[in-house]
Amino acid sequence: MRTPFTLLAVLALAAAAPARAQQPKAAAPPPPAEKKPADTNKTLYAVGVAVAKSLEVFSLTPAELDTVIKGIRDAASGKTKADLDPQTQQDVNDLARTRMEKTSKAASEKEKAAAPAFIAKAGQEKGAMKTASGAIVIPIKEGSGASPKETDKVKVHYTGTLTNGKVFDSSEQRGQPAEFPLNGVIKCWTEGLQKMKVGGEAKLVCPSDTAYGDQGRPPVIPGNAVLTFDVKLLEIVK
Repeated sequence: MRTPFTLLAVLALAAAAPARAQQPKAAAPPPPAEKKPADTNKTLYAVGVAVAKSLEVFSLTPAELDTVIKGIRDAASGKTKADLDPQTQQDVNDLARTRMEKTSKAASEKEKAAAPAFIAKAGQEKGAMKTASGAIVIPIKEGSGASPKETDKVKVHYTGTLTNGKVFDSSEQRGQPAEFPLNGVIKCWTEGLQKMKVGGEAKLVCPSDTAYGDQGRPPVIPGNAVLTFDVKLLEIVK
């Protein structure tokens, strides 16, 4: 549930010199573009969006959201103290933990129910191969280099998604390739990348028992989650 209200603390022109005969000088660079003033309303709305993200852990109902908004207004107007006493702060933490556990359990059960069909469909894609542990490797582009061994360190670009298509991690978005030893990551990667060649690209479909199992990595990765990675194998790092 999202809401545009906040609980967070918000943190020379250079002229070109005249050209000299036979020794022209390069023109001075153009002045930097003048920065436009920020749209305050748009910025404040963005603050609200950011705050709403921090409230997701509570899984608020519409009625609960109204209560939260009332607390914001009362604190902002000075009607009530903005600082919480230790017991109230503990109550807030306890509620967050309880709601997160409940949400995680529901998400885990949903992932478990959807997994068999998702994995079966991936296994039918063209060129799909299964690893010893049941991970699925679907070639996208064949590489021409060597295949890494389990003890090798690799450099890759990747994007990881959940079964609903939500991106949970991406070196592509960060603009920085990742490096790691194959024997130091999830089993799906350890086995799957050994079926690739440098310069190649593939989709890895990782059943939960080859990834993070029934525990997952809440709140980002639910328990029992099947993970999909689009992987580009850039280099075997020597």
